[in-house]
Amino acid sequence: MLMQNLRVGQAQATLIRPWEQPATRALRVGLSGGIGSGKSTVAQVLKAQGALLADADRIAREIVFPGSEALAAITEAFGEGILNEDSSLNRAALAQQVFRCSSARRTLENITHPLIAARAEEILSTAPHDGCAVYDVPLLVEKQMQHLFDVVLIVDAPENIRIARLIKRSMTMHEAKQRIKTQASRQERQSVAHIWIDNNGSKTELELLVEQVKKQWLQPQK
Repeated sequence: MLMQNLRVGQAQATLIRPWEQPATRALRVGLSGGIGSGKSTVAQVLKAQGALLADADRIAREIVFPGSEALAAITEAFGEGILNEDSSLNRAALAQQVFRCSSARRTLENITHPLIAARAEEILSTAPHDGCAVYDVPLLVEKQMQHLFDVVLIVDAPENIRIARLIKRSMTMHEAKQRIKTQASRQERQSVAHIWIDNNGSKTELELLVEQVKKQWLQPQK
């Protein structure tokens, strides 16, 4: 019987609901959480512990190389002002348009999300049948993707901690609050989570906790 809670210092993982282990393919884990929650750290620890990782943000950067189908469509939708002098994507310029307008954000998502999903599926499908395949995807809850996974793992932290982390990344407090506001709420994430991680402590505590989560809860069943 699985333990219901794991804790390392101020970091805690809670088993909210059970799941069924697939018999003929890798366990698929949807990893998500709000900006500044520590999701990227969780993804890297799971990868280090042997999980196959597909990273939606990384794929999103890869598909907009100069001359790509995605970048051409984005430029047509948002104008030449979102390009650098070398014709690469100016992410800051695009973000200024996207994160202050919900319709602009939807336009961008309609262009990029199908391409990101297709590439992620290519990666995840290569996991061995007795392995663990993790899709690190920020908008899992917002896009109601929970049905695509055996396990939904959500990382969370109090808003004040998340804002402090984002300010360290050179965001203003206003920008941090606006980004958080556009994302799913804690309640919405809890409604679909199988595993919930409260990342209230240090990075080291989170890393040690995720190692336990992988070994005790996400280890392939022999």
